[in-house]
Amino acid sequence: MLRLVLNENDGGQRLDKFLQKTVKDLPMSLMYKYIRTKRIKVNGKKAKQDMKLCAGDVIELYIPEEFTSADKKNKIDMFSVVNEKPDIVYEDENIIICDKRPGLLSHTGDNDENNSETLSEKDTLIFIIQAYLNKKGEYSPEDEASFAPALCNRIDRNTGGLVIAAKNAMALREMNRLIREGKVNKQYLCAVHGKPKPSSATLRGFLFKNSKTKTVTVYREMRRGSKEIITSYKTLKFNGELGLSLLEVTLGTGRTHQIRAHMASIGHPLLGEGKYAENKNDRKLGYKHQALYSYKLSFKGADGDLEYLNSKVFEAKKTNIKFLELFKSK
Repeated sequence: MLRLVLNENDGGQRLDKFLQKTVKDLPMSLMYKYIRTKRIKVNGKKAKQDMKLCAGDVIELYIPEEFTSADKKNKIDMFSVVNEKPDIVYEDENIIICDKRPGLLSHTGDNDENNSETLSEKDTLIFIIQAYLNKKGEYSPEDEASFAPALCNRIDRNTGGLVIAAKNAMALREMNRLIREGKVNKQYLCAVHGKPKPSSATLRGFLFKNSKTKTVTVYREMRRGSKEIITSYKTLKFNGELGLSLLEVTLGTGRTHQIRAHMASIGHPLLGEGKYAENKNDRKLGYKHQALYSYKLSFKGADGDLEYLNSKVFEAKKTNIKFLELFKSK
């Protein structure tokens, strides 16, 4: 028999959703059967699959041991061999803002850059963050029934920049809400080929995502299955010798590869861009991936439990942004 006592991070979830996260080896069909036949009880009583759980609830699972794996112990063992530390821009009791280096996956399953190697969970930013918190004594899988520190936003593997991680369920819930409501603003720096005219503009288009090729196409008019995109840019500097412009970009929408595809669609692909342009010559300069960095985060109108973040602005260190070297004294 497996006995689980829920803490604050576990409350507010449906029983079936909680069990999917907690007992990952248990097939859903069996889970629902065990709930119906009272082999899974809450506070000693029969429960319904959609009942909302509260902190302090006790769940008893009278199920075969084969479904209660040793994942948590294995994860703690993996934490001990993680040597890389997150590049922390800001941290408090609820969130961490990290500067992710280009080449590092945000999460497992984010490898969309035609990289053939198979990477494990420990080769991700979120695992590095969890290991860091574990070593600080702020997170242990053994103390949590279902929650683990999680990312609130992600960026492509070969894009660098600021990523927000939540340390607890409240912060995850509230930060995701602020992002949905447009109260977390992200700005990017990128290097593009050519000199955009006008020097500043707001671009509008329609983006279609091909799930098979994992690429997107930008159209001027609405097409079936496409979604509207809004991309604003401002030219900061121009390197006439290389024919490159440094842009600051603000997203009005957040779609897959939006900046990369939108800039390429108007004839100004990013330096190093390999999906939406030819980057053979860029590779000679040392740029085989897109020169793009999520360098600034700001909170406007933040409310609720994270209201204290309102009006705060966070920036990545300029020294972390390699392509800025191309625009020194230009």
